[in-house]
Amino acid sequence: MTKDQLPGEKDTMCEFCSVELDKVANAEALTGRNLGLLKRPEKRINANLPVKMDDGSVEVFPSFRIQYNDARGPMKGGIRFHPMVGEEEVEQLAFLMALKCAVVDIPYGGAKGGVVVDPSELSEAELERLSRKYIETYHEHIGPEKDIPAPDVNTNSKIMAWMMDEYERIEGEKSPGVITGKPPKIGGSEGREYATSLGGAFVLEEFVKHQDLDKEGLKVAIQGFGNVGSHLARFLHERGFDIVAVSDVAGGIHDPEGIDISRLFDLYEENGDLFEMDAEEITNEELLTMDVDVLIPAAIEDQITGENVEDVEADAILEMANGPITPEADDYLAEKGVPAIPDILANAGGVTVSYFEWVQNIANEYWDEEEVNRKLEEHMRDAFREVRKVKESEPGDTTWREAAYIKSVERVLEAEDYRGNVSE
Repeated sequence: MTKDQLPGEKDTMCEFCSVELDKVANAEALTGRNLGLLKRPEKRINANLPVKMDDGSVEVFPSFRIQYNDARGPMKGGIRFHPMVGEEEVEQLAFLMALKCAVVDIPYGGAKGGVVVDPSELSEAELERLSRKYIETYHEHIGPEKDIPAPDVNTNSKIMAWMMDEYERIEGEKSPGVITGKPPKIGGSEGREYATSLGGAFVLEEFVKHQDLDKEGLKVAIQGFGNVGSHLARFLHERGFDIVAVSDVAGGIHDPEGIDISRLFDLYEENGDLFEMDAEEITNEELLTMDVDVLIPAAIEDQITGENVEDVEADAILEMANGPITPEADDYLAEKGVPAIPDILANAGGVTVSYFEWVQNIANEYWDEEEVNRKLEEHMRDAFREVRKVKESEPGDTTWREAAYIKSVERVLEAEDYRGNVSE
């Protein structure tokens, strides 16, 4: 059923990872380091998952789990359910998870999982059977001290609860630390639902302070009004930023005087429609090219590309989605001097609180929402400051992305060095 990728079966180099690592290979902090160690994942696992449908038929769903690196601790990464997910995409995300955990200095490595499925086409019973089949198939490869899955695209706390329950059924013992992103009633952490957004708000505040700007009245446009984008809009609005545009898959709204986010948040929760507000209707494409102080892509990957980057007029970009800027567009922005705070730093609040959840599970000691948010703020502000130090200490025009990569790669390779796996 499952197959581990073995050396010699094919070239196991991760092309994306290799290209990204080459960008920082000449950094002073990485002088003499063997970056080649991080150009391949430690293990690729794939399996076809047969699932019985409600009508009695059996459908087979391809699936993946890429375990990239565990030098700093158990591997960590979400499981996404999507009809277009592929092994190459999962591999890239696993690599970025390893860097993300390192940049916020939590003791995890990086992994990622995926199932090729459109969950909207499944009944709830079929979705549960698929979720349990994934764990039944991969349970030997995961565990609270080995590899800890979490929610990702099209997966949520209910699916995590099914997965944890299936793992415990197979193992014959309680193991809440095997999965994070669970409902709080069965071991999930307070604050996890909005942790990615709150972490991003802390990072943006630190960036604004670093730029010697006054956040009061800074104009912000947010692409994506799902869980991350909607909560982020609320947090930034509360902190004095002017949210002048937001959008979802159907399009967006714009008010140059600032949108009443509290009212919009309530309306959107009620009916899922942005257009109830009295504001100008805009397209997602128009939002991405608005003249604002901060543009925040918080939806899906590859939104700012070589085709539209020349039209981007924002003074700065905060990546709350994973990979919203393509490498070509990223190079163009760097040449223009437009700072882009990378996803591995900006949206790391989610995995940070996932780590808090795991710690609480292991200790069987649970924190209130205030304590979780206080610890999150400390982690995120410290992470930004550490990246800023790298950016300021490296010669030349080191970008924020390069600085975050340098810091995270340095930490991973230090861990590998202590394990005797890296030669200076």
